[in-house]
Amino acid sequence: MDIDIKELIKAAAEGLDLKDFKGDVVGVKVVENEIGNIETGGIGVQKVYGKDMQSLGEVQPVGDDKERDEELFHFVHPELEEDEAWRVHDAIKRLVTYQKVQEICLYLKELKGKQKVLLPQSPSVAYKELVRMGMPTGDGYSEKYFSGCYQK
Repeated sequence: MDIDIKELIKAAAEGLDLKDFKGDVVGVKVVENEIGNIETGGIGVQKVYGKDMQSLGEVQPVGDDKERDEELFHFVHPELEEDEAWRVHDAIKRLVTYQKVQEICLYLKELKGKQKVLLPQSPSVAYKELVRMGMPTGDGYSEKYFSGCYQK
């Protein structure tokens, strides 16, 4: 019998009624990107105890343009609200930091299908923007290799 751990955690979290809970608080945090891949340096499930539990529930504010020191990802769909646009920006920034070119291209294609980004036809323009966002340029991240994977 195969059990999907993500679905199990999600079902357990939705079904918890903690109003009469008197034990120690233990949190479960899944460290993954929006594609469903476990992020590098993370583990699939991580237990958090004590004071660290408080930081688990905190959501970092997305912020306004005035609060951000960086420029928004150039290819965010113009019809997205500002908060959603910054979420897409942050997701892409995490993606290019931790994933390989094939996963990056698959995720961009998925975002294009969800109408969250408008991608340029030129792979060179997209490559330059992803490098600006933090994508490495070493082995396995060359512009030639990226062009072969882009929008296929």
